This record gives sequence, C-alpha cells and structure tokens, in this order.
Amino acid sequence: MNLFSLKGRVALVTGGNRGIGRGIAEGLAGHGAKVACAARTRPQLDETVAAIRAAGGEAWALEVDLQDLESVKKTAQATLDRYGQIDILVNNAGINIREPLEEVTEEHYDRIMNVNLKGLYFLTQAVVRHMIPRRQGKIINIGSLTTGVGLPKISVYASTKGAVGQFTKALAVEFGPHNIQANAICPGFVVTPLTEKLWANPTMRTWGEGRLPLGRLAQPADMAGTAVFLASPASDYVTGQLIYVDGGYMAGESWPLPPKP
Repeated sequence: MNLFSLKGRVALVTGGNRGIGRGIAEGLAGHGAKVACAARTRPQLDETVAAIRAAGGEAWALEVDLQDLESVKKTAQATLDRYGQIDILVNNAGINIREPLEEVTEEHYDRIMNVNLKGLYFLTQAVVRHMIPRRQGKIINIGSLTTGVGLPKISVYASTKGAVGQFTKALAVEFGPHNIQANAICPGFVVTPLTEKLWANPTMRTWGEGRLPLGRLAQPADMAGTAVFLASPASDYVTGQLIYVDGGYMAGESWPLPPKP
C-alpha cells in the first residue's frame, strides 16, 4: 500500500489559481487526485488546470466568490456533480489588507472576514455534509504564522487566521467519530504573486531571511508535501493539528552570543 497515493480521491482547492493554492493543487494532482480548482480569477485558473493536465494529472476549473454564500454552495455541488465525491477539501483562499488598526474600515473588515472565515466556514459545512455518510474525509485549512503569533498592521487578517486554528480543532473533535480528519497548514513567509512586491523590498527580504533558521523564504511548492501527507492515508491518525511550515520561524531565533573570552 502506498500511504501517500491519492488515486481515486477528489480534492476541492479554493484559491487554486495561484500561489500556495496552485502549489498544493499541483502537488495533490501529482499524487493521483482529481483536483477541482476554485477561485475568482478565471484566466489564472485555466493556467493552473492546463499545467496540471500537461503534467499528466486531472483538474477542472470553477469560479467561486467566497463572499457570496450561494456561490459557495454551488461550488461544492458543482464538484459533486462532476466527480461524484469530495474526499479532500483545501480551504486556501484568503485575502489581506495591510493597514494600522486605526485605519481599518468596516468595508475592509467585512471583506476580509467574509472571505477568510465566513466563506471558509460555510464551504466546509457544505462539503462535510457529503463526507459524513461516506465516513471519510480530509479537511485542510490554511492558517498563517498569525494563527500562533501576532504581527502588526494585519489585525483583521490575524483575527481570521487565529479563528481558523480554533475552527480546525473544533472540526477535528466534532467529526472525528465520522472518520473525518481536520488539520491546518500554517505557512511562514511565502513568495507568491500577492507577496512578491513586499519581499522585493531589500529591508524586508534581509529581515525575513535572517529570521529563519533555514535562511530562505518559502515557495508555494514548499507547502505541497505537507498537504499531500494530510490528504493521504498516511495521516489517518492525525487530526486537530496546526502544522507550521515556516522554515523554523516558530522554533525560535538565534541570539548574538558574544565570543568566548
């Protein structure tokens, strides 16, 4: 038995059009899963699907707006209509607006909350209703460093990612009796189309790389291995865990000890 094989499994990946979502979608497809890639941006979705198919995998693109609960429900149903099942749900889609707390508007607050938490919550609800009678399922939420630590000027985003961590644990406890495992990947500093401008800043880049024991920022593909593990039979006894894939950020940091006299 290949513990990491995903043959015969169907995965629904939100935000599968770019960045971490694309890296995970390609990783799951590379291990045999049929992947439904859902996002708002159709051209990028088509690029991801084309890349997966070119590598010999099976993928399908569908558009979803996580701020619209009808769109969320239709995404789950459309995946079921096409593939007949959903074995793996990857709740990856998310947004962030960097700004000081005193400048946060209600519009920005609602937008971040609706995408990062509300949409994720109700998509999980729709999918888990299908998983329960089949007595199997893997839910993989995407958290953040801010699931466990605070960073300034992203207070709304951090609030959603902290909630995602607790939601993951609640899912694990509630649905463990149905043989459904729920875990979260908490990425560290990942260079994606949404963050590449930030990390192009020399000061930020030097700080980020210097803060990490591994000495480099992550690429989206660095998240794929953990996602494959959490989606596969290899993790059947792993649930409720927040796994930091962060180059060692959460382990601690070096300190400038003076040389021995």
